[in-house]
Amino acid sequence: MPTTRRDFIGKMLTLAGYTMALAFSKTGLASWAAADFSRQTFASTLKQLFPGQALKETNKIHLKLPRIAENGSVVPITITSSIENVDTVYIFSEKNPVPLIAKFSLNPELDAFIGARFKMQETCDVIVVIRADNQYYQTRQKVKVTLGGCGG
Repeated sequence: MPTTRRDFIGKMLTLAGYTMALAFSKTGLASWAAADFSRQTFASTLKQLFPGQALKETNKIHLKLPRIAENGSVVPITITSSIENVDTVYIFSEKNPVPLIAKFSLNPELDAFIGARFKMQETCDVIVVIRADNQYYQTRQKVKVTLGGCGG
């Protein structure tokens, strides 16, 4: 089967792209977050991410979470906030082996709105921390994880 020059160039560019992606992934682009997403206690994670910072409780962060999660492997969450200049959003599950579930970097000029799904190992608080204007705000909600939705 004859190969055209256009096909050959396309395949070479694709191969070059894969090679660069592989090279960059091993040189540390993904390793910056490895320490944040490590197995440790919730308190240790907070100390590591927010050393010496006060996390202010607020009612300006609105969470849409189920009170009872029938399946802990797929827990939906929607986060909105009326706080201005939000640039980072952190989601934690207090009793997960890796408490930090997600970290989102946002453009401060946009409204804070995030929708996601995550895993929870057991019943615990889900904590959302928002950074805005170099201050940290938090809110939490307890989610009960059941087996098969039996309420157990």
